[in-house]
Amino acid sequence: MQKSILIRLKEEFELENPLMVVGLPGVGLVGKLVAEHLIDELKAEKVMEVYSPHFPPQVLVNNDSTVRPVSNSIYLGRANETDVLFLVGDHQSTTSQGHYELCTLYLDLAEELGVGRVYTLGGYPTGKLTYDETILGVTSAPELIEELKGYGVDFKESEPSGGIVGASGLLVAFSRLRNIEAACFMGMTSGYLMDPKSAQSLLKLLCKILNIEVNMENLEKKAEEMEIIVEKLKEKEEQQKFPEVKPPEEDLRYIG
Repeated sequence: MQKSILIRLKEEFELENPLMVVGLPGVGLVGKLVAEHLIDELKAEKVMEVYSPHFPPQVLVNNDSTVRPVSNSIYLGRANETDVLFLVGDHQSTTSQGHYELCTLYLDLAEELGVGRVYTLGGYPTGKLTYDETILGVTSAPELIEELKGYGVDFKESEPSGGIVGASGLLVAFSRLRNIEAACFMGMTSGYLMDPKSAQSLLKLLCKILNIEVNMENLEKKAEEMEIIVEKLKEKEEQQKFPEVKPPEEDLRYIG
């Protein structure tokens, strides 16, 4: 099988102790919303594209009716004095082999560019249509826990209990083998809908960590629009007197 390929749109990098923020599609699109918002706010430049046979066999249609294959992208931005690489994209792998292959590719790149820390972003599905501003964290480096608690990250013993499926978990676990510090931040989300409100909580956390201020207006508008949908769903649920429904166990374990 053909391997995943990395296309470099920019060959030369002068980075000083950069960090990587990973916001690939996952539950509630929480991580993706945050990373893409920061890319826009920091005017980050696309520097690499990733194509893989482990992505869905699909092309996306552009506004001008041309098509492009699904891909992931890496952007380079600057937050105060910190160089930040953002990993975002259309899809995660559709195969177990692909998850490992792609995470190896991403970590090879992080090691090559001297990344000292990786933050992965995702959503933790609760199965409830209620907002919870808690940010749950896990890390590969125990010494990071007290530092991240100071920013408001909540670390709970053996949580998430079912583990983490996808790039958000694998990148944190395998970063340790590269001597790269890493943590995964998970915003609470129902698991049913795109969740810009949960994304706002994660964005505020990252802004504290990076010591930056950004305009959150776009996310706030999306959150308000989604809140209307959620309220309608709650009303319908109450009218029909449905019992609380939880996603299947497999979905609960998927963070993104």
